[in-house]
Amino acid sequence: MGTKRTDESRADAVRIALTSGLTRKQVASDLGVRLSTLDHWVTGHRDTELVPDKDLDLAQENERLRRENRILKEEREILN
Repeated sequence: MGTKRTDESRADAVRIALTSGLTRKQVASDLGVRLSTLDHWVTGHRDTELVPDKDLDLAQENERLRRENRILKEEREILN
């Protein structure tokens, strides 16, 4: 059975995932949790106050840029 995480540790993981600029895969690996678990926590906390309003736009922009970057990398791989 996996390690039980406290609400505080989950909140910290979500904050890191949304504001660090690292990929969620990297954050999950660094924290020793599965990517699907981290994604579940992020989805569950999306509308909470874990990320201050002033940082929410930045977090959303980071997420958009990560998706765009992933798509561009996939396109580059196809073209090579």
